[in-house]
Amino acid sequence: MFSAVPRTGYVVFCVILVLTCSLYPVLKTLCVQIHSAVTGSYVAGYHSVLLVNCPTEQTARDIGRSIMEKRLAACVNIFPRTTTIAVHPYDIPEIISFPIDDGSQHYLKWMEDAVTDI
Repeated sequence: MFSAVPRTGYVVFCVILVLTCSLYPVLKTLCVQIHSAVTGSYVAGYHSVLLVNCPTEQTARDIGRSIMEKRLAACVNIFPRTTTIAVHPYDIPEIISFPIDDGSQHYLKWMEDAVTDI
């Protein structure tokens, strides 16, 4: 009877340890969001800059307009004079995202208001 209690405690400890380790990313994100809400500070990486290469300027305008209408981006910039040096004709488009670590607090707040939560 005495040996059953320590063994049960050990199993419970192991289960709690596994759950804590598996839920750590969720718990960390939740704590950062709560801290941001309480202090009003910006959470680094919450917003991002996305680069997408398009074969024509009109394609870029069409994609940008669609993204803006759906409020998936606060702003779209089109750089019509860029050059891509590659052997392929966009078999796989370049789509790259960079997290924003810092910036104007007013602009970041505007971005947060301009983009819908998904």
